[in-house]
Amino acid sequence: MKKLEAIIQPFKLDEVKEALKQIGIDGMTITEVRGHGRQKGHKEVYRGQEYNVDLLPKVKFELVVPDARLEEVIEAVMNAARTGKIGDGKIFVYDVAEAIRIRNNDRGEAAI
Repeated sequence: MKKLEAIIQPFKLDEVKEALKQIGIDGMTITEVRGHGRQKGHKEVYRGQEYNVDLLPKVKFELVVPDARLEEVIEAVMNAARTGKIGDGKIFVYDVAEAIRIRNNDRGEAAI
């Protein structure tokens, strides 16, 4: 099993969720986060004062998928989240040693 963690633009969240739903992926955890990559934020002016906004709002979502579906899920996320501009985000993939459903003790892929 693999854990996929993606940081994306907030306005792309619904498109990513819909793309995953279309390929049969339902379970995910979504968190509102702040950060920056290479773009290092931007400058804004408020009441005549200029200041740096260096932690931009992003959305992080996490899901665990069977190894066999990993590439399909990555493609769906990339296609739905891509704008072609800087700040589109990143996808990270981790190995998952075990998954256990607390309710009934299902283990492995049966738990996801």
